Amino acid sequence: MENNSNPTVLVLGASGTIGKQVVKDLKDKDVNVRITSRKQEEVDKLRSEGQDCRFLDLDDPTTFALALAGVDRVFLLTGYTVGMLTQSKTLVDAAKKAGVRHIVHVGVFAEWDTTDAHFAWHQMIEKYIEASGIAWTHLHPNMFMEALTGAYIPKNLTYTTYWKDRRVGYIAGGDIAAVAAQVLVDGPERHAGKDYWLSVESRNGQEIAQLMSKVTGLEIKCEEKGLEEFKELIGNWIAGGADKWYASANIEFVKQMLDGRMSYMSMVQNDIPYILGRPAKTLEEFLTENKDLLAASANEKK
Repeated sequence: MENNSNPTVLVLGASGTIGKQVVKDLKDKDVNVRITSRKQEEVDKLRSEGQDCRFLDLDDPTTFALALAGVDRVFLLTGYTVGMLTQSKTLVDAAKKAGVRHIVHVGVFAEWDTTDAHFAWHQMIEKYIEASGIAWTHLHPNMFMEALTGAYIPKNLTYTTYWKDRRVGYIAGGDIAAVAAQVLVDGPERHAGKDYWLSVESRNGQEIAQLMSKVTGLEIKCEEKGLEEFKELIGNWIAGGADKWYASANIEFVKQMLDGRMSYMSMVQNDIPYILGRPAKTLEEFLTENKDLLAASANEKK
């Protein structure tokens, strides 16, 4: 039986961008936070610092039982590979055996009948969680604003987009984490069976370049590229070690953005005020926070 005053929350992916922020947001809340690592030396180090850390390797289900023992709520976010299917299925099964009462899953912003592979993988995981009988909450973030300071950061005073003039909805990673943390604190009594949609504002490449120019004081132009150029980019990702199934799903994403099948990606659906009682971070606010990074990168030659 869950101890309602102090439930134990397991945060998977605690070393990643979102997971790390979830752990931070749960600090000083009425929950016990447990994190995991697939490196034993990291587990030993964190435990010596007084943190509740357990060894867990998503590719090795024999490591799940001890990590899940005594856990009430799980934050589930898996890596960007086709392996997420097996990892999530086996973890959900173990969570059921361990008596977990609530799973908060980070999925995708998609229509129910999407045909894009990596979106479909997330939806299959969601259906499996629902079928488990464990109370669930699904978070559906649209494009992370962090893509604009990461994979698509401007170079040579140019912001490059690969879906021409199509609009996409954006959400700050920090807001995804804040929503996840709040749902984990409130628990299934308030959030069971809920789908929360996280898409704050919709912009195309030209508008993003204008915002980047405004916050940096530089003249950043937009270069609208298409599918063939994106395939070249993906070739480099694969050469750099990216999962080829996931990479090819990204090509399908761009194809469907361009032919209109994924026009729903341009939608604004912002549930953040309902959960957090505050406005979501805007794109301009995010870019302003990162203006020095953007300016330094924009001034670099490609």
